[in-house]
Amino acid sequence: MQGFFPTVENASSSVVPDLPLEKVAELVGGAYGIVGGIEPLPGERDQNCRIETTDRRRYVVKISNPSEPFSVVDFQIAGLDHIARISPDQPVPRVIRTLDGQTRLTVKLPNGMESTLRVLTYLEGIQVRDTACTAAQRRAMGTLLARLDHALGDFTHPAAAHEGLLWNVSAAHRLIDKLDVIVDAPRRTLAEFFMERFTKHVLPRLDSVRAQVIHNDYHLYNVLVAPEANERIVGVIDFGDMLHAPLVGEVATAAAFQMGDHRDPFEGAAQFIGAYHQTLPLTEVELEIIADLVATRHLITVLITEWRVELCPENRAYIMKNNPGAWRVLSQLAEISRDEACDRLLSEVLREKADEKYN
Repeated sequence: MQGFFPTVENASSSVVPDLPLEKVAELVGGAYGIVGGIEPLPGERDQNCRIETTDRRRYVVKISNPSEPFSVVDFQIAGLDHIARISPDQPVPRVIRTLDGQTRLTVKLPNGMESTLRVLTYLEGIQVRDTACTAAQRRAMGTLLARLDHALGDFTHPAAAHEGLLWNVSAAHRLIDKLDVIVDAPRRTLAEFFMERFTKHVLPRLDSVRAQVIHNDYHLYNVLVAPEANERIVGVIDFGDMLHAPLVGEVATAAAFQMGDHRDPFEGAAQFIGAYHQTLPLTEVELEIIADLVATRHLITVLITEWRVELCPENRAYIMKNNPGAWRVLSQLAEISRDEACDRLLSEVLREKADEKYN
């Protein structure tokens, strides 16, 4: 999970839950009837654990940050239930009910604050970040995300349009004040350049694109593949950043993570976008602004991580893991025009259109 903040102003007031593992195990055993060994899992905002029973069934236990409204937790639970009904072959976690049929528990943390505890199925697989990425894998990821978004297309919930999530590429203007945290002058100039590009070329056009509930965190840590076939997707995890937002922001966010340590940073993203577009076609307006949104995704990565690491220096390794790559891609994007960036990111889409024209 990238991180939920109720508002920009009070984001620093929340502390990650730290319920003792033995207490977590006791709560899960009593309410769910699930008993087994328990170990912590990483997380920036929530407390996450894994429980493995004696018959080797595994579950994820999530204790939400107390700043996260219960309504948003219910929204995330309802989204997973919706996918399970509409598209049961989607490799996403399933929500486990308590013995009396509830989807979550309300728990009291050591500091006296209340939070929610929920249990999900644990998905086996290898994180994409730990594999040798290939064109086939990127296209498989693009295709699966398009199918996932199609399944979420008619999902609605009262908390879907919550405003607190900073990791919303379509609302990057809310982070303008975070430019002040960048002390390196050249980097600050670079960040200001892309913020201006977003406010000038993207923000005025967002009312003309489709919006729906999206996963919003589809990256190399949250997609699992089979050990014996790294192009076969077996899991999509972490729906904690799900929200109602422009659909093109979903694609741009995911494509941005395909621009890592490649000889050509545009190649992987173009393969991903091409496969997504082939399954769930993007509109002309969406195609026109997707390159700007890809750049904006890298922009909000550097802004939020530079800000968050000042607030939580003890969690520096986790917070900053994507920071260097985001700065690198922003530097590369600044060296070319918007039109060239768009053409390179949409190379497979444009090729497909040309083939259709002449066939």
